[in-house]
Amino acid sequence: MAVPHDSDEMSYLLPPNREDWEERGIPAFVYRQEELVVEGVQWPREAPSAPNAGPLSRFDSALCSAWRQRMELGLFRYQLGDLKTHTLPGTVGFVAQLNVERGQQRRCPQHIMSVRQAFDPQQFNFTKIRPGEVLFRLHRDPLAPSALPQENIFVVINVSPLEWGHVLLLPEPAYGLPQRLLPGVLRAGLEAVLLSAHPGFRVGFNSLGGLASMNHLHLHGYYLAHQLPVEGAPSQPLDPQGRVHMLQGLPVPGFLFYSSGPGPGLEAVISRVCRATDYLADHEIAHNVFVTRGAPPGKASPSSALAGLRVILWARKSSFGVKEGEAFNVALCELAGHLPVKTAKDFSSLTEATALSLIQDCLLPPAQVKEIQTALVALVAQEEL
Repeated sequence: MAVPHDSDEMSYLLPPNREDWEERGIPAFVYRQEELVVEGVQWPREAPSAPNAGPLSRFDSALCSAWRQRMELGLFRYQLGDLKTHTLPGTVGFVAQLNVERGQQRRCPQHIMSVRQAFDPQQFNFTKIRPGEVLFRLHRDPLAPSALPQENIFVVINVSPLEWGHVLLLPEPAYGLPQRLLPGVLRAGLEAVLLSAHPGFRVGFNSLGGLASMNHLHLHGYYLAHQLPVEGAPSQPLDPQGRVHMLQGLPVPGFLFYSSGPGPGLEAVISRVCRATDYLADHEIAHNVFVTRGAPPGKASPSSALAGLRVILWARKSSFGVKEGEAFNVALCELAGHLPVKTAKDFSSLTEATALSLIQDCLLPPAQVKEIQTALVALVAQEEL
């Protein structure tokens, strides 16, 4: 059956009169499983692929047009122009990017003391976002044959964007959920990556202590028109069935989960990742999650081999608050190899060695990583019981 496409993107745009924004309601972006793009998404050979270049999916068109309009209307803290970007010389392939405005104007992080901290309605939270900041609700077709719960996810602009199309994926804000990963939200994040026809649309999660700036459940999603080392890095299986791997050849050891596309395999990955993050949260271990199209686990693959979804989980030292004076702070995108740098001086002088030092300062001791590895493998083994 053919998937219905909007005749235009007008339904996701705000009306001209600001007084009408609140009464307009939030449009729904309803999608079917056949819109989840598995094959044919590749990096172009010649140059990085800008979000508005090349073939766009219905999801890309809706997100980019609505996001661009909000930028033109001044709903962000700053205008995001073309960001200076270059790959650091060296063996890793770090992508450094100068974003002075985000470093200066983003909201100060909330006072966080624990990975398991309860939601505090008195703190700033997503129930207080302004009319117009919500682009649409992301929702699977309720009439599609599926036993899975239907979850409404709000796609909201990040008013301090780190790149083009930077959005937040939120469950119903009124629920007051703390920043702890849940299966329905992770499913929406993975399916958002599959809804995009752009190879550089990524999704991620920062736990409390992993540089989440707000204790209200959310994922980040954004376009980066550059390949990252995590897409094709080799990995070693940690269990006989290869359900969880350890990334190799990168500065930060990360647990790799992989799915070739929608279906039972994707649901298994969602379950494994959320059980792993539950374990980490219960043991007060900060963590970050990064979702990208990438190669199957195993030997090193060229970045062009984007055959499925890579979900990478890093356990790391807790860090509460932003460290001033450093070139960048280490969260989900930095661990994946994307380094948003705060000042022109640091951007011009940043080397691979300096980046490695900042990132490795966040690593757990090897003995603790081994203990976590043993625990996660045991969790995966429980699937057989």
